[in-house]
Amino acid sequence: MKIDAHYYAVLAFCRACGFDRESACTIAYASQFVDDAKINHVVIEGTIPQGVQYDTIEGKPSFFNMATCHSYTRIKTFNYSAMINNTAAFHFVPGCKGNHFVKQLRCAEEGPVILSILQEALLDDDLVKLGIVLHAYADTFSHQGFSGLLSKVNDIERVQILNDSGIVVDKFKFVLKWLKDAVSERFDLLIPAYGHGQAMVYPDLPYLIWQYAYDYTDEFSMALKSSGTVDNRDRFMRAFQNISKHLTRYLQTHEQYRGKSIRLDSLQVLFDALLAKKMDGGRIRNWQKALVEQGLVGPDDQDALEYDAERWLHDAFSNFNGKTFDQRKVEGAKLAASFLQSNWYRYYRAVRWYKKRFFHHCEKQGLDICR
Repeated sequence: MKIDAHYYAVLAFCRACGFDRESACTIAYASQFVDDAKINHVVIEGTIPQGVQYDTIEGKPSFFNMATCHSYTRIKTFNYSAMINNTAAFHFVPGCKGNHFVKQLRCAEEGPVILSILQEALLDDDLVKLGIVLHAYADTFSHQGFSGLLSKVNDIERVQILNDSGIVVDKFKFVLKWLKDAVSERFDLLIPAYGHGQAMVYPDLPYLIWQYAYDYTDEFSMALKSSGTVDNRDRFMRAFQNISKHLTRYLQTHEQYRGKSIRLDSLQVLFDALLAKKMDGGRIRNWQKALVEQGLVGPDDQDALEYDAERWLHDAFSNFNGKTFDQRKVEGAKLAASFLQSNWYRYYRAVRWYKKRFFHHCEKQGLDICR
């Protein structure tokens, strides 16, 4: 899923389910930040506020192993550690089904690993943690069938867009055909079998109906089978129907985050916004309009209506600047006086928790993932 779902839809459903404005924004920001948190090592410089937990790496105080995504176009990210700790853990949570390791790593809708982590998050008084888990949970609906590793299970063929009647829409095929022709029909030379790369952005478009063919055999003998019709509208609907139930349940045990009652005749207006058949920017603008019109966000509340991927970093580090912090490793980071209470630090702690629980539940399901 993209920002329209991970941030705006989560924000809208949080407010509609009864969360106050600040709590809803925290959950939604944490949910989207999973797609933006590329820093994996911060070397601290200067005073460290009392109570801050950190690691010592090469003799220097540091925050380490908190990335939840990476730049998929950088060859250095094509390593097992990054794929397991980031891609598989947060975007393609293994479904643990199949006869061997490679197939067990395929993402499955509401698989046992993500459900176990979600149940723990629902009991915990930590909104940032909840937002992170909701991101991974939502992605199990849209990314099902694909693996977070560079894997043969992601090597698919005959990717096609369909119309409402199940007929191939020829006018949309030129992009895929051009890409294939550019490498003499060897599509995998251009886009490796990593995540849903060979399906391009199709799994993340909430309105799309499409299909593809995949190798269903355990031996990868190139015996292809059709995926059948994949209707993203159904997948996104199921995801947010369930997310709505989980948010309602969370508020029942964490009443301190409940705000003033917001009355919607039904959630249908939110599902209409979720499935809007528009380009990325159009879906975001459509969500912003819906949030204001339904009274979920004030018309002048730009902090809620405009997601800023640098906001939490800016609040946490006194010497923050976009260029310096746009790296996998950041040197000389100075902590703000209020760092201990910052959302970025809460995010760091929650990510460390999530990764431990992820490996724990994978192991419990018999999936031996080496860290």
